[in-house]
Amino acid sequence: MKATPESLSQEYHESGAWSDVPLDELLRQTAAEHPTRLALVDAPDRTAWTGGEPRSLTYAEADREIDRLAAFFKTIGLASDHVIGVQAPNTVDTVIAVLAALRADLIVSPLPLHWRQKNVLEALNSVGAKGLIAADRIETRNVGAAARDVAADLFSLRFVFGLGKDIPDGLIELGPMLAEMGDDFQFEPAERPDPADHTATICWSRSGEENVPVTRCHNHWASVAHMIVGEAHIKDASTIVVPYSLSGLTGLGGGLVPWLQTGGTLHLHHPTSLANLAAHANQVSADVVMTPGPLAQTLDRKLSNSNTTILAAWNVSSPHPTTFVARRRLVDLQVADEFALLAKARGPSAKMKPIPLGKHNGPNGCESGPALLEIEITEEVEEQPPVLLVKGPSAPDVGWHTINGNQRRVRWEGTGYLNTNIKVEKTEGGIVGFGIPGLYALGTGNLETIDMIYASYPGIREAAAFIVEDPVLGARMYAALVPETGSVPDAGAFFAYLDAEGVDLAKIPHRVLILQSLPMNPDGTICRDRLTMRTQRLPAKVA
Repeated sequence: MKATPESLSQEYHESGAWSDVPLDELLRQTAAEHPTRLALVDAPDRTAWTGGEPRSLTYAEADREIDRLAAFFKTIGLASDHVIGVQAPNTVDTVIAVLAALRADLIVSPLPLHWRQKNVLEALNSVGAKGLIAADRIETRNVGAAARDVAADLFSLRFVFGLGKDIPDGLIELGPMLAEMGDDFQFEPAERPDPADHTATICWSRSGEENVPVTRCHNHWASVAHMIVGEAHIKDASTIVVPYSLSGLTGLGGGLVPWLQTGGTLHLHHPTSLANLAAHANQVSADVVMTPGPLAQTLDRKLSNSNTTILAAWNVSSPHPTTFVARRRLVDLQVADEFALLAKARGPSAKMKPIPLGKHNGPNGCESGPALLEIEITEEVEEQPPVLLVKGPSAPDVGWHTINGNQRRVRWEGTGYLNTNIKVEKTEGGIVGFGIPGLYALGTGNLETIDMIYASYPGIREAAAFIVEDPVLGARMYAALVPETGSVPDAGAFFAYLDAEGVDLAKIPHRVLILQSLPMNPDGTICRDRLTMRTQRLPAKVA
């Protein structure tokens, strides 16, 4: 399935920004040239957060597994452009499953790890998914059992596959199956014109209470990664440590695809602490390591190899970065939800610069290469901040949504710019500070809706959700609870209640405050700013 209008596709190919090589073919090419090179390595502590023993594969071994699994997908009836969901953490098995699905010409829909069963069900139903690949568990959550329950409620879902060790009944275990079938399944690639122009993924953005699908073809992803590889000076055969899940623009565009393009060794990491990430990177002598932007300064001090490049990812929830003198090359990945990623190396001042408007080629300052992203903003209107507009070879083209149960496709209109509906702040020299009013950078949707969820807990008279700035994560959700007379709520029981009700993990608060009453604005609405001040220990301004 091609999502990009033919005129745009031709323009991108002629400029040199797009190629004819799909993502899985990049791995096949490296396997042919360097079959014994180490390709994929699990984190040594894999068993602590998901099922299965740590694995490592050479390029030849990885290519054979991808071929066998792609042949299996075809054999059981998954056809070209069928959608298959994936909800699994960073493991060798997950990477193999994703690339095998792409080799079988399937469309992969990576699902955020924090999504509950209801979120997965709604998303897969909206895109007519035929299959789902799920881990057995992610830390203490039984993701495999939830996937089985999704299949029971979703008629169109024909196949549910499990990755890991303790796969519940009803799921097809991919690990043992790959080992047993050996070379019995021979993959025969289908003839497809312009294979890299076909849709590769459907990722998910958040708009209010809805999950919005964002589609990208192979070439969209390649364009994102080209900017990062050039800006970070990632060399062939580099060792890359990626702690981000492969469920969106940061993990896929910033981690997986640059690895494929440079034919290096991908060390997968599950984020539990910054110390573990630094130790992992030092242990494998990493050439490149990804980290959340707010942690870049601390990580810079903990890395022992002065030649290690840091990719610092900043998203909509991040505060304004501080300036510090880095001891190594540092490249900021400025991520606007699932719509745009801009890579810029910091200069001698080690200061993160605003995103300039106009065309971006990458590496920084290069004008000879093809434009990979173009950024504009709307004119600021009274009481309305400007809105980000993006287009280009790395930007998505088409959205998906459901009308009367039928899947429809929505194309660009007018100039071909994609209105991301992301609000921005204008600053001298460009734009900075992505933010989405109403979402509070956590994908939480309307806070009044969350108030009702909290207030449904027995013994609570009223409740309010509010946001507190966090120096690392950018923002955290808190809950203020007002108990009924004579009731003494238990915080542990409150969290257990939210978990039992299947509340979206993004809506579960970091902490709970027990108050006698909620502060109110003159118009009768809850004053969330005063609640925030309360957590910052400024009671004089709360009273």
